Amino acid sequence: MPERPFYQPGASSVEGLPLALQMFHNQPLVMLKPHWHAQVEVNFIVRGSVHYRMAEHEIALSAGDMCLFWGGLPHQMDDLTDDAIYAGAHLPLVHFFRLHLPADVRHRLMTGATLVTNATDQSDNDNFKRWNEYARSGDAAKAEHAVNELLLRLVPATASGHGAGSAFDQQSSRNVGRMCDFIAENFLYDIDCVNIAAAADIHPKYAMSLFKKSTGMTLNEYVNLLRLSYAQALLMHEGANVLKVAMDSGFGSLSAFNKSFRKLAGMSPSDFRRAGVR
Repeated sequence: MPERPFYQPGASSVEGLPLALQMFHNQPLVMLKPHWHAQVEVNFIVRGSVHYRMAEHEIALSAGDMCLFWGGLPHQMDDLTDDAIYAGAHLPLVHFFRLHLPADVRHRLMTGATLVTNATDQSDNDNFKRWNEYARSGDAAKAEHAVNELLLRLVPATASGHGAGSAFDQQSSRNVGRMCDFIAENFLYDIDCVNIAAAADIHPKYAMSLFKKSTGMTLNEYVNLLRLSYAQALLMHEGANVLKVAMDSGFGSLSAFNKSFRKLAGMSPSDFRRAGVR
């Protein structure tokens, strides 16, 4: 009996491109170990069923289910049926905040909740397929249209009966979006809260408070997450050198890299690299 194919992070994968918005419509692959990435993940199960181990819970999804969760916490698709097909997207925070979700919904997501709905129909099957085609068409206008339609689709799926965010929430989201944009362009360099706050034209103390309230993370934790997502993919390269990966990922020292990596992954970068070799 042939060995079941498995998922392996790589330079062009969601981990190696932590700020990329990627859409997909394909057969999922079993993950040998948990992974993480700096995007909110949308999954729509087209056919069959899948099983996830999340940071603090497990969840089974079957055809017609749609879910949203924060990919920055380690998660693993550890089982699926042979006929499984899923579709969805990886949304960087800058896109996620365009949803203007109520603060309590954002907080639940960013602290590990998985939001699930089965209020879907055939139009979702058709739309996810079309959005994936648009995103991969090479046509920037079509790709943007796909993103906008997806975001509109997610609002009723995640609002859970809550009204739209207030004007204050929307301004806060715009400020967080500006900070995310700056971090996206500079996370491999030496940046701090002063640089990040300046990008949103707000005071550093307010920037730190707003980002923490909106995402559940400090600014430093988010910068480190982007670096760790990038490093995760680099470590999968044959012959990867841990010190070089640390430096190439924006960490100023090997000790800082080891500490951050172990805190998120539960193992050292060296052990993670060895575990990925098959």
